[in-house]
Amino acid sequence: MLLQQRSNILCHRIMSITIVFGAMVMLLLFSACSGRGKEMGAAITERDSLPVMDTEGVRTLISDSGITRYRINTEEWLVFDRKSPSYWAFEKGIYLEKFDSVFNVEASIKSDTAYYYDKERLWKLIGNVDIENLKGEKFNTELLYWDQNKHRVYSDQRVRIEQPDQVIYARGFESDEQLNKYRFFKTEGVFYVEDGEAPGDSLRTDSVKTDTIKPE
Repeated sequence: MLLQQRSNILCHRIMSITIVFGAMVMLLLFSACSGRGKEMGAAITERDSLPVMDTEGVRTLISDSGITRYRINTEEWLVFDRKSPSYWAFEKGIYLEKFDSVFNVEASIKSDTAYYYDKERLWKLIGNVDIENLKGEKFNTELLYWDQNKHRVYSDQRVRIEQPDQVIYARGFESDEQLNKYRFFKTEGVFYVEDGEAPGDSLRTDSVKTDTIKPE
C-alpha cells in the first residue's frame, strides 16, 4: 500500500515537471516566433523605402498610348513602387523632349531634380528649370508642375520668359503643354530688346499694366 502511494506521488511529480517543461518550451517557441515576426516586419518596412528599379546613365524613349512622345536623358532613374503615392525620381537632373505625332520636338525641359507621380501623371520639376517651346521662347523658374491628365503646365514661383524682342518677369504662370498659350498671374516687368542686342537684365524696362500677357 505504501509502495503504491509513493508510486502515485512520483507519477504526479513527473507529470507536474512535464507540464512545466512543456509550458517553458511553448513560451520559448512563442518568443522566438515573435522575434522572427519583428524581423520580417522590419524587412518589409525597409523594402517599402527602397526603389524597385535603380538605373544609371539612362537614354530612352517613352511612349504614351502606344505612340512615342518623350525622350529622357538622366544620370539616375529611381522607381519607388511601394511609396504612397508611387513615383519616379530623377535626383541627379533630367533632360526631356516632348514630341508631337510626327516626332517634331514641341518642347524641351531641363531641371536639376524631377519627380514623376505615375498614378497621377504629374511631373514636379525643381531647381534651374529651363524650358524652350517650338517658337524658341525660353522659360526659366525654380519650380514647375506639368499635369499630363489636364494637359497643363503651371508654377506659383517667379518665372523669366525670354522672347525674341523682350524678356518678361512674372510671379506665377500657367500654360498648355506646348507652351503656346500662357498667362501670368502677376507681371513684374518687361525688358525690351533692341535690334542686334542679346536679351539681358540691364535692358530698358517699361511697366506692364496688366497681369495677363498672351502671345499672338
